[in-house]
Amino acid sequence: MNIKNIFIYVFCPAYFILGLYLSINIGISHDEFHENFNWKINISAIKDIFQNYNNDILLDYKDRYHGIAFNWLSQPIQILIHKPIASYLDIGTFGGLLISKHVVVFSVFCLSGIFIYLICNLLLNNESFSILSTTIYLLYPYLFGHALFNPKDIPFLSIWLICTYLIIRFIKKLFESKYISKRFIFIFALLTALLISIRIVGLIIFLQYLIFILVFLDNKKINLLDFFKENLKKFFLFSFLTILFIYILNPIFWLNPLEIINSIKWMGNYNQDLCTLTLGNCMSSLNLPSSYYFIWFFFKLPIIILIGLFLFPVIEKKFLKNSFLKIIVFSLLITIFSILILFILKNVSLYDEIRHIMFLIPLIILVGLINIYLFNKKLFFIAGSILVFFFITENILLNPYQYTWLNPISKFYNIKKNFELDYWGISNKNLQKKIREHYEKDSSIDSNCVYGDLYSNIFLEKHGFKCFKNYSELDSAKKRPFYVYKNVRNVKRSDPKDCELIWDENYKYTLSKKEISVGTAWFCD
Repeated sequence: MNIKNIFIYVFCPAYFILGLYLSINIGISHDEFHENFNWKINISAIKDIFQNYNNDILLDYKDRYHGIAFNWLSQPIQILIHKPIASYLDIGTFGGLLISKHVVVFSVFCLSGIFIYLICNLLLNNESFSILSTTIYLLYPYLFGHALFNPKDIPFLSIWLICTYLIIRFIKKLFESKYISKRFIFIFALLTALLISIRIVGLIIFLQYLIFILVFLDNKKINLLDFFKENLKKFFLFSFLTILFIYILNPIFWLNPLEIINSIKWMGNYNQDLCTLTLGNCMSSLNLPSSYYFIWFFFKLPIIILIGLFLFPVIEKKFLKNSFLKIIVFSLLITIFSILILFILKNVSLYDEIRHIMFLIPLIILVGLINIYLFNKKLFFIAGSILVFFFITENILLNPYQYTWLNPISKFYNIKKNFELDYWGISNKNLQKKIREHYEKDSSIDSNCVYGDLYSNIFLEKHGFKCFKNYSELDSAKKRPFYVYKNVRNVKRSDPKDCELIWDENYKYTLSKKEISVGTAWFCD
């Protein structure tokens, strides 16, 4: 059995099945209720529109411009599988509905892996390079961890990557003077509209498209105006279909198509005042230094990718042998830096480290791996194989907190004091499990109120617990006994007074003795 067959028939099925299993056995992130609520508001608005009610439920909704396009894909599947999942996990149907979305999120991420493979094959036409690069991408703990639950950033990243593949295909057709079919334009427009309808910031994909076209025209010495005139019908068809699909996928635009202008304004002014612990400093999302981006990329990207990026000046001459590869790699690099510069100049609000610019990571990975391959093929395969083994080990040790992954350079720092950790709060499941075990073990406990996060009821409500409150209400708690768990940003708060620590949720990195605590559970008698 050759390497391609092993990858397709052994690795891919095993990866997919294991990933699905892990995705439904993980906690619930803090955005999942909000995403589901957005969907419910939009569905209510759609019913009102078709029943001719004069109800401004959507126009009055604060987050009316939060895209719901991914829900069009996920909700039918969630409705189909949420009850079996709720039964398997022994939780309520609402919890089952939220967790069932994890299955769709992970499936979409696996789909993005197919397009990483296709892009690699398109650029270098080397099966071994494509397979190893795809394996590195799929096993990269940071993205793999997010793929188990993240309902917004992973779908956005995945569709962005598919759109990147399509623009590369488009450039290749132009490069080889091949016919561009209406079917291709239709698919291209649909995926572009889907991206924008998941998150309105997807509009900047047009900047990437423009960069790819301009780099191609410069390489081929083609006049921009002549090119535009020659392809006017194609651009018109693409623009028309994209606008049409954006309109169809966003109920807010059904009420008034001009709402898209307000949505763009909203995108530029949407600011949430949160701070992210970055090298020991709590950096405010409303006033980020430009260093914020580069600090997090430096500690989040695999070292081999960082080396690959720095190798670019060394291997630049090798692109002269492959004009098409040169066009694509140069376009990817310009896209990455252009978007970063745009975000810095516009002072875009970011928090939770780099989750909001996660869609750039696959592009960075592609450039880094291609540069190393061009520098030295033998080095690429040796270093890449070692990296795969390292990623497998890290995924096992960190599970289910792979998304908090930091590269080995971070080990020189006190990670807990210098970096953001469980900002999604998925430790809630394990912490609630420990509370339940403590409660069931001591039959003398006559009170079972729990102070925790938004989902303090999901894994406890079917096990005798009736009282659920937010951690912020702990200061006014008077009646004892009760339980408390600290996670998300509450881990930075002082411990509850006169309480017994019943569990410290933690993990260790490879070859590290330091335990990283992501949450604690307490009994207050």
